[in-house]
Amino acid sequence: MNTRTEENYLKAIYHLGENGALNVSTNAIAEVMNTKASSVTDMVKKLSEKAYVNYKKYQGVTLTKEGQKVAISIIRKHRLWEVFLVEKLNFTWDEVHEVAEQLEHIKSDKLIRELDVFLEFPSHDPHGDPIPDQDGNFKDFEKILLSQAQIGKAYKCVGVNDSSSDFLKYLDLNGISLGTKITVVHKETYDNSLKIRLNSSEITVSQNVAKNLFLNQA
Repeated sequence: MNTRTEENYLKAIYHLGENGALNVSTNAIAEVMNTKASSVTDMVKKLSEKAYVNYKKYQGVTLTKEGQKVAISIIRKHRLWEVFLVEKLNFTWDEVHEVAEQLEHIKSDKLIRELDVFLEFPSHDPHGDPIPDQDGNFKDFEKILLSQAQIGKAYKCVGVNDSSSDFLKYLDLNGISLGTKITVVHKETYDNSLKIRLNSSEITVSQNVAKNLFLNQA
């Protein structure tokens, strides 16, 4: 039985290592986990003993196949719970992350299978992130950042790169959500800010916003 802290470490390593494939430094893990590098080293050694990670001093950390399996399972539970909270309990997309962080550690495989069935097998969470199936497979789809969008071409919002509450509230305030139709009207050469058309209105967004909003062709 893995502890909640161990599961959080595996999930962090998975994300930092681009789905667990790359070496991750203990300093990077410490920053994400908000702890000291020495504490990370102790935990990584423990995870290595459980055969969840490969660790060599000064060379970083990678997940083993078993470590990836655990990390993906946690991510699957987290994203299914987010869908449940938004669709069935009327949470907003900026409220669900912290609650799902707690629910993702529930151990019942049957509960998660039945939750998936109950939600009719959603492919993406409320932020547009793909939900792995029970075998750990992700369904990919084409997407680009708003910063890469062509002027005059019609797109729709399919996800966010920043799921922080502040960013999601900013999007809500400006009428942007999953499925919103977006067309770039003008790109400012001075600071790369963008004037965009949202359905029938126009707003200007910063380059920072444009780097955190995913689109695909409408």
